[in-house]
Amino acid sequence: MTGSSRGPNDPERRDRIIDATLELVAERGVAGVTYRSAAQAAEVPLGSVTYYFDSLRQLLTEAFTRLAESESSRYGALLDRAATPQEAREAVVEIICGHQVGSERELLLSYELYAFAARNPELRSVMRSWMQRSRSALGRHFDARTARALDALIEGFIIHNSVDEEPTPREDIAVVVQAITG
Repeated sequence: MTGSSRGPNDPERRDRIIDATLELVAERGVAGVTYRSAAQAAEVPLGSVTYYFDSLRQLLTEAFTRLAESESSRYGALLDRAATPQEAREAVVEIICGHQVGSERELLLSYELYAFAARNPELRSVMRSWMQRSRSALGRHFDARTARALDALIEGFIIHNSVDEEPTPREDIAVVVQAITG
């Protein structure tokens, strides 16, 4: 018998590399990611990483793009379920206070994305795209100016609450959201 004994082509290999890279970034930060560590984490040969990604920057960009798309989808899903303005306000509070968006892992990844984008201007498009999707989801319920303010408020409260010894209580956040949305 000739040929490889590894079985059929592995169509999910590229995705596993991206997912493993996100796990590495959450665990070690961007600085701790190499082609070799990504290959080991994804349990693929090193050559697979270099085959799919021309540079480490490309791999990180695609990983962060996946993060942004995933977070935007969860964020948008909460707002999609809102049928009334009050339900939309409650969805905003849930985005800030709930566990569906903003887990410790996602926060770490977000911080890494912010820092990486600050040092690599070409990655700012990933951030802008994420912000646009967030604002678009909010824009289904609020005018553009309010959606932009809510997007910044959401980011700010999530970041502050993640490090504050006394996070802002849900009830106080609901009052602020009500004040902004009228």
